[in-house]
Amino acid sequence: MRISTPFTAQSTADEVSAGVDLTGKRAIVTGGASGIGVETVKTLARLGAAVTLAVRDADSGARVAAQITQETGNPNIGVRRLELVQPSSIAAFVAEWDGPLHLLINNAGVMAIQERTLTEAGWEAQFATNHLGHFALTVGLHRALAAADGARVVSLSSSGHLFSPVVFDDINFSFRPYDPQQAYAQSKTAVNLFAVGASARWAGDGITVNAVNPGAIATPLQRHVGGKLATPVELQKTPAQGASTTVLLATSPLLNGIGGRYFNDNQEATPVNRRPATIPELVNAVADYSLDPGNADRLWEVSAKAAA
Repeated sequence: MRISTPFTAQSTADEVSAGVDLTGKRAIVTGGASGIGVETVKTLARLGAAVTLAVRDADSGARVAAQITQETGNPNIGVRRLELVQPSSIAAFVAEWDGPLHLLINNAGVMAIQERTLTEAGWEAQFATNHLGHFALTVGLHRALAAADGARVVSLSSSGHLFSPVVFDDINFSFRPYDPQQAYAQSKTAVNLFAVGASARWAGDGITVNAVNPGAIATPLQRHVGGKLATPVELQKTPAQGASTTVLLATSPLLNGIGGRYFNDNQEATPVNRRPATIPELVNAVADYSLDPGNADRLWEVSAKAAA
């Protein structure tokens, strides 16, 4: 049965988490120093969590953390450097983490890099950042998540996933002409499939993993497309609204024990076997191929080899 909640696309992160107490809980938010990552951290901080911002620029992260502490009164906001396309950076981050981890928000990402770009390991950059880096981080933190007895992982996806499955035989566009949208789309399909694969493997550890489409919010994510949103104005969100579904999945008792699913606008999305023709339908849909257990297993095998 699909999950529904009393919240809407206009609900804010604070509204969907009203009454939740995260005192004593520990959280990591990747990309927590910009865009909706900041709003996510603010809300978790207001709820009493100790939050670590995992960011590329530690100096910028420290400034944001200080501002959040000042605004929320929560002194337990820390910063650690993390570069998602550098395995050594991920390994160092994981090695430095000690103790349980209750919430992992895989928020960082890139969108629509205009020219084909490969990492040092030879992976297409959007796939490497949006999926492979977070895969390695989450798997590396598995023991900490299991120790939390009921940990939640929330990974940010996009309705863009409806424009391409993971093309397993050509993930890196070695044979196809590179297309920024297609590359972004398959990376976000991978995010959905990771939620399916991780939830299936880790349910016995009390860990749930879900994917979320935050919606259309003007943030630095759009820098490769001129900072413009293609979504109609009436469907665009503020950062506080954009962070709401992430925070709902991370904190709400309505989601206890729920994993392997994809949500948008604070509701579980409708599965479809073809791409919808209109933007409102697109926003509320999730592609069947992005929740398929067979595809999830295949992706897990590819990702585990990449992380080895």
